[in-house]
Amino acid sequence: MHLHARRAFVLMITLALAACGGEAPERGGESAAAVTTAVVSMQPWSDTVRGLGTASARESVVVTAKVTETVEKVHFDSGDEVEAGAPLVTLSGTQQRASLQEAQAAANEADQLYRRQAELAGQQLIARSTLDSQRAMRDAANARVGQIRAQLGDRVIRAPFSGVLGLRQVSPGALVTPGTAIATLDDTSRMYVDFNVPESSLSHVAAGQTLTATSAAWPGRVFEGTVETVTSRIDPSTRSVAVRGDFPNPDGALRPGMLLQVTLIRPEREALVVPEISIVQVGNSSYVFRVREDETVERADVQVGERREGVAEVVSGLEPGDRIVVDGTGKLRPGSAIDDAGRRGRVADDGTAAGETVEAAGGDTAGPAAE
Repeated sequence: MHLHARRAFVLMITLALAACGGEAPERGGESAAAVTTAVVSMQPWSDTVRGLGTASARESVVVTAKVTETVEKVHFDSGDEVEAGAPLVTLSGTQQRASLQEAQAAANEADQLYRRQAELAGQQLIARSTLDSQRAMRDAANARVGQIRAQLGDRVIRAPFSGVLGLRQVSPGALVTPGTAIATLDDTSRMYVDFNVPESSLSHVAAGQTLTATSAAWPGRVFEGTVETVTSRIDPSTRSVAVRGDFPNPDGALRPGMLLQVTLIRPEREALVVPEISIVQVGNSSYVFRVREDETVERADVQVGERREGVAEVVSGLEPGDRIVVDGTGKLRPGSAIDDAGRRGRVADDGTAAGETVEAAGGDTAGPAAE
C-alpha cells in the first residue's frame, strides 16, 4: 500500500506540472499603434493679442427735455435716421409766445423813444445822461426778447448730431420735465470697440495697428479696424490695459453693446511652428515626443508661445529639423520604438501635419515592432 500511495503522489505532481507547463503568455505582444510624425521648421508667423470687447457708438446720447412742458408734436418714429439739427419734439410754448410778443412790443417802444431822445440830445435839448438811461432801457428790452426766444427754442428739441434714433419714449400730450428721456441717438457709421489686453502684452500694442473682430451675431464675418487709443493707466486689480479700436460700420451690422472677439495682429516674423495636437500638456508643463536617430522617442520639454487655428509657436525646446510625433502621442512613452513606414514629412505652411504614418511598438524596450 505504501508503494501505491507513493505512485499516486508522483502522478499528482506530474499532472500539476503538466497543467502549469503550458505556453507562457507573449511579452510585448501589444499590437502596433499608428502615429503620425512631422519635421518642424521655421515659418512666417504673426503674433496675435486677443480680447473680448464691447461695441459702442462713436457718438451716443440720450435726448432729454430741458424744461417742464407738454409735448405738442413728435416728429420721428422709433429707428429713424436723422440729420444733425432735425426737430424731434415740439413742446407747447403758448405762454412763451405771448411773453415774446409783449417783450417785442416793449423793445420796439424803447427803441423808438431812444431814437427821439437821440435827436433831442443832438440839439442839446435834453441832458446826455437822459439819453444814456434810455439806451440802457432799450438794451434791457432787447435782452428780454432774446431770453424769451431762447426759451421758445428749448421748446423744440433737435438732434445734436446725425444718427439713428432708438425707441420713442414720449407721445403728444405727455408732460415732460428736465431730464425726461425722449429717445436715444447713436452715430453708428463708425463704432468703438473697447477691450483689455494683459499688462505683459502692452509693448505689442500701439495706435494704428490692425484689428479684426468677430461676433456670434454674424457667424463667419470678420470686421476690420485699427487701434485708436491705448489708455495711459493700467488697472491694478486686473493688471490689464484698456484699448479702444475704431471700426467702420457702413451697413450698421455692429450695434452698441455687442460682444466681440477682438484680435490684434502684429507684423509677420519667422517662428518655429508645430501642430497644436503634438503638444502634451501636464499641469503647467508642456512637452512633445521627439524621434531619435534609433527610431525611438524621447520627451522634449517645450515652452509654448502663441496659439491659433490648430498650430502653436515653440519658443524653446526644439530646433528646426527636429522630427516629432504629431498624432498618437497618448500611445507613447519615452523610449517607445517606432517603425518608419514612409518618408519623413514636415509641418506644412498652413500648420497641418504633412507627415507620414508610422508604427509605434508597445512597451518600453527599443527595437522594431512586431508585424
